[in-house]
Amino acid sequence: MLLPYYQSPKTIECGVDEAGRGCLSGAVVAAAVILPENFTNELLNDSKQLSEKKRKELRIIIEKEALAYGVSFVSNEKIDEINILNASFLAMSQAIENLKTIPELLLIDGNRFRTTLTIPYKCIIKGDAKYQSIAAASILAKTYRDEYMENLAKEYPEYNWQKNKGYPTKAHRQAIKEYGTTPHHRKTFNLLGKLSLFE
Repeated sequence: MLLPYYQSPKTIECGVDEAGRGCLSGAVVAAAVILPENFTNELLNDSKQLSEKKRKELRIIIEKEALAYGVSFVSNEKIDEINILNASFLAMSQAIENLKTIPELLLIDGNRFRTTLTIPYKCIIKGDAKYQSIAAASILAKTYRDEYMENLAKEYPEYNWQKNKGYPTKAHRQAIKEYGTTPHHRKTFNLLGKLSLFE
């Protein structure tokens, strides 16, 4: 059972999470969500535990019922420039800045966060399986990123992004080896993995 808040129901708490950190291609996407005090939904869970259909259903509910939500994309070029960890922090900060309500406490999924924002924050390992607002943020980040990768797949069908979403599957790496990279690949990542050993 996910907890509705970390500190107090009277604190404006905002859950923050990202998607796509471990991918070989595409942007990293972050979302920030402030849920109303009395929000409840028995389906709500860490996005990784949900089917694609359930995530899409919950996204509609979250966007309708949230007090505020923000989503941010940080490009693969920026990831290559500042590294994936810093790009994830940047995406999270930008998602928070996109909120129409200023939160009083940020609940960050994971064990690290850096930001120039002055809002207090708490890092929570596996927070998307513990707190409603982080789970909601994980669903938005995941569904927005999946949509984005599905659109890119229409332009680059060889890489099967509509299915692997840019993650380092064996088939994705095989396609990189066969067809080379696209403008959407993260050039600082080990794109071929173990395949490069057999060249």
